Amino acid sequence: MFQPHTSFDLLRVPIVGALLQHKHSRTLLQIPLFLISIAMILHGLFGPQLAPQNLATTYTWVHFRGALVFVLLLAGNFFCLACPFMLVRNLARKFFRPARNWPRALRNKWLSVGLFVTMLFVYEWLDLWASPWWTAWLIVAYFGGALLIDAVFKHATFCKFVCPIGQFNFVASTASPLEVAVRDHSVCTACATKDCIRGVREPAAPLVVIQRGCELALFQPRKVGNVDCTFCLDCVQACPHDNVGILSRVPAAELTTDPLRSGLGIFSRRKDLAALVVVFTFGALLNAFGMVSPVYALESWVAKVLGINREFPILGFVFGLFLLVEPLLLIGVAVWLTRVWGGNREAVVVVGVRYSYVLAPLGFGIWLAHYGFHFLTGLYTIVPVTQAALGMQPHWGAPGLAPNVVQLVEFGFVLLGLFGSLLVGYSIAAMEKVGHPKRIFAVWALVVMIMTAGAIWLMSQPMEMRAVSLGVG
Repeated sequence: MFQPHTSFDLLRVPIVGALLQHKHSRTLLQIPLFLISIAMILHGLFGPQLAPQNLATTYTWVHFRGALVFVLLLAGNFFCLACPFMLVRNLARKFFRPARNWPRALRNKWLSVGLFVTMLFVYEWLDLWASPWWTAWLIVAYFGGALLIDAVFKHATFCKFVCPIGQFNFVASTASPLEVAVRDHSVCTACATKDCIRGVREPAAPLVVIQRGCELALFQPRKVGNVDCTFCLDCVQACPHDNVGILSRVPAAELTTDPLRSGLGIFSRRKDLAALVVVFTFGALLNAFGMVSPVYALESWVAKVLGINREFPILGFVFGLFLLVEPLLLIGVAVWLTRVWGGNREAVVVVGVRYSYVLAPLGFGIWLAHYGFHFLTGLYTIVPVTQAALGMQPHWGAPGLAPNVVQLVEFGFVLLGLFGSLLVGYSIAAMEKVGHPKRIFAVWALVVMIMTAGAIWLMSQPMEMRAVSLGVG
């Protein structure tokens, strides 16, 4: 039987909790990011096209990404809460009512996995970190995509099934220490309205929604973890019993269990979600690899072997190597060993899907190390770039912390991810109680240690200082 939650609750913290529970708190958080987004678009299109001196490139590829991963690590998915794209979407919905449901065949993560890979590919192909113009158009495309999809389809379709940034946040937030969750399940059991999922309607006019419920179909009493949760707090506003909070929990614990989850089903049956975790993790290695000099040696070798000199097919080969061949070989061998040596005789796909979630903490650790490098080494650039954009005399100086100091932080994040993956792998093997748990754990521990060694090697290489000014005026 569920017991009342006694953990830390952010919504019970004075001032902060009151601000977050305010009816218009989300809008108040979205407006500043919307204004910054507009400034980035305008500066990207019409400002200086030198990346370190443009708001679009420095804000996006240095400060936004770094702040994003640190907030995910320390708190949770608060950037989805403050998403400026949803501000425009919500304003537009005052003038139109979407009437269609998202096609059943697309109610999964396959489309978003493809878009996530596309984002990684376009980032390298168009050198987005060096192109304010293309970065500005990427932001415009995001606004347009959110508006178009949510103008036609009901609920939070763009967030749940399309948005690549959202999918990144969903996987990364499995390692977050906070979760939107029910305080006392016995209160939910006695609740007759279920407003957290249905929303609150005007009694005299049932079609008029006073407060919407969860648009991502996460019924709070049966919700487990942070996947698909945008921290929008609609459930907090809708709950008639004030029974939903932002509660502390053990990071990554949701990856170790396999219950039936509201809105998500059973993780071990979600091949699409497992594919997202695999792409998230191996994509972290690939994105970091694109920052070090060995990538040029590999691209030259590919060009020579294939007899081509165009970047598009060469990049396609590299992406196929990192996101298809490498995962298939490494995970495939691990699955085979799990079945043959570990004694787990379940189907290959079942084993592969269940244990793919072991990779998520390590993947997040690698993203933390990579994005943290750019954020910390370019930490101070936000001041002169903003000054220049406002027509003031910029004061260029040291861009941020010394790279050799930041490198130690990078190693720490990677090792933190390794530790998390080892704990998740051990927990899954122990809870599954199929075959020989210690042998199975050893197999997947070897996988994450091999990947960790690769990540440490990457972080040991000199990284390009992309979109960071080195003191030019």
